[in-house]
Amino acid sequence: MRANSLLRQLLDQEHTIVRGFQLDERGLTIDVAPATRVPRCSGCTNRVPRGYDARTRTWRHLDFAGMRVSLRYRLQRVDCPRCGVTSELVPWADPGSAFTRDFEDTVGLLAQRMDKTGVCGLMGIAWQTVGSVASRVFRRRGPRDSLDGLRRIGIDEISYKRRHHYLTVVTDHDRKRVVWVGIGRKAATVDAFFDALGEQRTSQIQLVSIDMAGGYIEAVKRRAPRAAIVFDRFHVQRLAHDALDEVRRSEVRAQLGGAAAKALKHTRWSLLKRPWNLTLGERQRLASVQNANSALYRAYLLKETLCHILDGRQVHVAARRLGEWLAWAQRSRLKPFIRLAKTIKEHEEGILRYVSTRLTNAFAEGINSKVRTGVKQAYGFRDPSSLIAMIFLRCSGMTIPPVRHVPARAVTQLAA
Repeated sequence: MRANSLLRQLLDQEHTIVRGFQLDERGLTIDVAPATRVPRCSGCTNRVPRGYDARTRTWRHLDFAGMRVSLRYRLQRVDCPRCGVTSELVPWADPGSAFTRDFEDTVGLLAQRMDKTGVCGLMGIAWQTVGSVASRVFRRRGPRDSLDGLRRIGIDEISYKRRHHYLTVVTDHDRKRVVWVGIGRKAATVDAFFDALGEQRTSQIQLVSIDMAGGYIEAVKRRAPRAAIVFDRFHVQRLAHDALDEVRRSEVRAQLGGAAAKALKHTRWSLLKRPWNLTLGERQRLASVQNANSALYRAYLLKETLCHILDGRQVHVAARRLGEWLAWAQRSRLKPFIRLAKTIKEHEEGILRYVSTRLTNAFAEGINSKVRTGVKQAYGFRDPSSLIAMIFLRCSGMTIPPVRHVPARAVTQLAA
């Protein structure tokens, strides 16, 4: 078998001709060319018979037997009637990329499963390159329209950098995947999502789960008036936890130095945990709070009662009990719970809608955990676009098949 034919089989690139090769201390450089005689425009893929000029370009390919492999071709610039002067389309790489598609798919597959620094060391590319490669892989292999068919969505925020840098993440509750990511966490960010969605598809949104951020609420009500808003149960529960902890801290300060302060020592987790998760020691500390500090124990009962209401499944029962809870909280003489009662009264309809739909942002919170892990693994992101690409790569349900380094037919011909 001739060397050129063997290399063509090993490359396994469609519509590609191998014209020669060069082997030196830097690795293996293979001279290739498109199989088509008439070049195509890389912008619109139309045939362009007239070339403009040409220069030699190389593309990094997957290694062979530990050797660095590059593809080399004298790339033409063409004068396209539609796109103007641009480079010709080559079958082995995307326009503007310095890597072959097989190389980029391998980088994307590794980036889904390992940290960014490890990908750099394994593939021998720069740290910043992983994000740009991930963007191209998602555009090539991701869903054509991830916003199509949305019915129930969740909107949540992710902090990715110090000094209040945020991303807004939109998830599809039905398909359990990320469908859109925008920079910022204001109403304008949500407006950008609905602009991308379009009026027709926005009218098909039935439920939107969000926290109680004013910007999100205002944007959803204005842009999707037909959609029902469901306030995330765990956000409501966290507000109750914060109110309870505020009461505990104020009681500790009031009892500082007194004998009653001993009963409040190490009680934080005993008060915040649900009853069935308490250890024996925590139950004993909770009993001491009941005997020594009626205000703090009243705050604990308010928190537990609200959680129990949210655990219910019957909306009319939950509505009645929530009304009773609001009256109790307002006359409790505990300022944090009086403020909480006002907040819950303002958003009562969306909170009760959780009881009927059981819709939460738990999946979005899981995405947040993955993103924070990725940020730590990458030692931070200077460019949010790279982080967005990594989010889509890992959390959009995209599957990247592994690249075969040596096709089966090449092995058969080698054996012959």
